Amino acid sequence: MQGNEMVPVTGKLRIVVRDKHGRIRTNRSLKNLVVTVGKNFIAARMTATPTAMSHMSVGTSATAADVADSTLGAEAARVALTSSSTTGNIATYSATFPAGTGTGALTEAGIFNAASAGVLLCRTVFSVVNKGASDSMTVTWTVTVG
Repeated sequence: MQGNEMVPVTGKLRIVVRDKHGRIRTNRSLKNLVVTVGKNFIAARMTATPTAMSHMSVGTSATAADVADSTLGAEAARVALTSSSTTGNIATYSATFPAGTGTGALTEAGIFNAASAGVLLCRTVFSVVNKGASDSMTVTWTVTVG
């Protein structure tokens, strides 16, 4: 008898906010939700060539993440990834939001495959991370398959 094999897809991210002098103001690790369209994207990459994940966004909505999400609740800024890599079954994405970009009381983040619109891979909602106008913020996100 064959077992019912399920391959989980999980993610986590780390948010680091630095002041204009480079001092760490916030350093937080969080779990996230890989949404349905993100799982569909992963499956499509096995047989087709959809555009790879290329951007990260942050927003201000506190609405809980849901597997049916395809956008952030209230996107505040989106930037190109500064790096992406795969080691074994783990994909790592990193993005930096420089001073003046994504400023405010941030409560959500996501990974997309386009500079606007696009496919949402993951979304997370978190307690407020305050990013001042002169602060920079780096978000590193890992997605594990299996």
